[in-house]
Parts: sequence; structure tokens; C-alpha cells
Amino acid sequence: MDIIELAKSAKKASIELAATDSQVKNIALGGIAKALKANAESIIAANQKDLAKAREDNLAGPLLKRLKFDREKIDDVCAGIESLINIAEPVGRTVSAMELDNGLELYKVSCPIGVIGVIFESRPDALVQISSLCLKSGNAVILKGGSEAANTNRVLAETIKAASESSGIAAGWIQLLETRQEVAEMLEADEYIDLIIPRGSNEFVKYIMSNTTIPVLGHADGICHVYVDSEADLDMAVRVSVDSKCQYCAVCNAAETLLVHESIAGEFLPMVKAGFAEKDTEIRGCAKTRKIIDAAIADEHDWTTEYLDNIISIKVVSDFSEAVEHINKFGSGHTDAIITKNAQAAADFMNLVDSADVFWNASTRFADGYRFGLGAEVGVSTTKIHARGPVGIEGLLIYKYKLVGTGQIVADYSGPGAKSYSHKRIEKEFGM
Repeated sequence: MDIIELAKSAKKASIELAATDSQVKNIALGGIAKALKANAESIIAANQKDLAKAREDNLAGPLLKRLKFDREKIDDVCAGIESLINIAEPVGRTVSAMELDNGLELYKVSCPIGVIGVIFESRPDALVQISSLCLKSGNAVILKGGSEAANTNRVLAETIKAASESSGIAAGWIQLLETRQEVAEMLEADEYIDLIIPRGSNEFVKYIMSNTTIPVLGHADGICHVYVDSEADLDMAVRVSVDSKCQYCAVCNAAETLLVHESIAGEFLPMVKAGFAEKDTEIRGCAKTRKIIDAAIADEHDWTTEYLDNIISIKVVSDFSEAVEHINKFGSGHTDAIITKNAQAAADFMNLVDSADVFWNASTRFADGYRFGLGAEVGVSTTKIHARGPVGIEGLLIYKYKLVGTGQIVADYSGPGAKSYSHKRIEKEFGM
């Protein structure tokens, strides 16, 4: 099937899926989780093939970590699916209601976007998360994963397709692409695809935006920061800094730069260095940092590098303003945290830092759809459109206006003696 025919099939399925009953979708999600566990051996075997090929190709260590899909990962994605099942039905929810006049009521009601095209990196777990989120939110999905995960992605997509369609979900709702040429053709299918979500580097996202007329929800680099303020609890700051970098370094919400107020740098830097040493993490520091602790030299290139590895850059700043200025200049608008006892400093940080996620006394690793209670995520949006931050269920929904009248016509509200609109907010759910 060529890409246009595939997109047509997805579009047709999306219309049926948009009206699919919540119970049917939840049964299908349960069936997917069951099938993934039942097919664990074949999924892991396919992943082992991908890992072996990746090692032959000298794939970087962080990418190998992302590529690995073992029994623990299967359990994790199934837990995510279970959490989705427990989320209230998102489609058909009344966002707001207004009485325009007596017997004339306007409802703003949530609905799916339609067909979502997602291009993602070498993480097979992303395929499961994305497809299950799309199913729950009533969207069809066209997926293109990294070529290094081709065998794993193929088995996962086939498992999800078979389990969902046997549960009553429209055939064609999930489609898998495998070549770059297919991606190029997908970008031209603006008649059938409603949204593209690319996950990757800034250059990759910009390429997608420049080569399609389909709306793009961009997820670029994760240049995340932790700023340790002059009034920080230093023990807390060590714990949060080390977790932000080291809990799992090969992901976009891992911290890449640590900013430290100069008034506490002399005491704090040796403490945090010991914490990073326990996690075998390399430190690259500015000149002020290197006067206090041993570290490799950090330059401006480091401030814009997403390491995705056990490497962190450290900069000593003179004050709060310099920290905020650094983050807004070098950050990617993803996730940034402040460690401080000062509530006003925290409030100012969260207002002034121009990022999708801003945290106070918490690890950047919390920036995740599952941890936010969104039921996993299709990605993190660093753009400023309808969805920002971890894009879960809400980010895959739009809305439509439903007007219910009793025979009203516009002529009655025009000219001499025209009737007036009441425009009164009402607390009422849409229902036929």
C-alpha cells in the first residue's frame, strides 16, 4: 500500500474511532497489555536482533540504552496502559457551556484531532505509549520509529494492531512506516493527516516544519537545568541534582547543566562532585567551578549540548538574574528547576524562566506524562500552541462547538426589534 492509501485508511478509521464507545477502547487497551505480555519472548528476541546490529554499527551508548526493550520495559509499558484504562473518558467531555438565549445552548465539547503522524527516536517503548494514548483519545496514528529499532517496532505494531482490531477497533487505525522515503511522502499527505509530532534534534524538527504544510507539534532538544540558589538546602540540592542527571541520563528530561550561586559554591560543589562520582558522571566546569573542584573545561558549546550521557556541565553564577538569563539563552524550553528555601525566589524563577516545565525543589526527571498522571506521553512539546510540556491525553484532543436550538434563526436577532443574546454561562453537560 502506498503512503497516500495508507493515510486514507487511517483517516477513515479515525472517523469511526472518534465515535467509539469508552468501554470498547478500554477493552482494547486491556487486550493490548495482555498480548504484549503473552508475546514477550518474540518481542525480546526481535529487540536482541536490533541490539546486535546496533552494536555492530557502533551505536552510541546512550542510544543503546534507549533501544533496549526487555521484560522490565514490557512491564513498564503495560503499567502505563493500565493507568490509561483508569483515566476517565476524555472524548465528549463538556469543556464549557453557554446559553445564547432561552432554548439556544452552545457547548464546547472535546474531540480527537484525527490522524496523528509521529516520528520518534530509538525507543520501542515510545511506540507502545504513543499508540495507546492515541487509541484512548480516539485518534488514528501513523508511526515511524528509528531504523535501528525496526525489528522491535514491527513486532510491537503487529501485536497492538491484532489485539486492538480483535477487540472491535477500526482496522487501519495504527500504521507503521519503515523508510525515510515513506516519511517524505507522509509529509505531503496533508489532506489526510491532521498533525505531525517529530521527536528529535532541533535540526530534525526544523526540517519537518520546513517540508510540510501539516501542523507540527515540535519536541526538540532537552537542554534542562538545575539552579542551586543562595538559599538552597545543600543536602537537598545534591539529591535533586544527582537524580536530575543520573537517575536515567539518556532521556530529554535529564539535566545537562547545573547552575550554582557563587555564595554557596565553595561548600556545595565538593558535595555534589562526590554525589556525581558515585554515579560515574563526568563534570565539565566553568573557570570559577574549576577553582573549587577538579573538572574538565566547559565552554559555550557545552551549554548547548544535550549529552544524554553521564556528563554534566557546571557554571557558577553571580546571582539569580544571571541564572535565569543563562537558562533562557541556552535552554531548549523543556524543563528547568530551582532549589531554594526562598518561596519568592522560586515564584520569580517559575514566572521568568520561559520553559514548558518549571520546578521548585524537585528533579527534572518528573517531567513525564506518566508521572504527571497524563497516561504516558507522545512527546514533550517545547512549542507554544495548543499543547506544551508532556503531551498526553489532553494534548491529543481538540474541541468542537455543538449548538442546540429550538428553531431559532439569525434574522430574529437582526434589525429593528431584534432579540438579544443572553450569553449566560451555564453548568450543564452536553447530552442528547
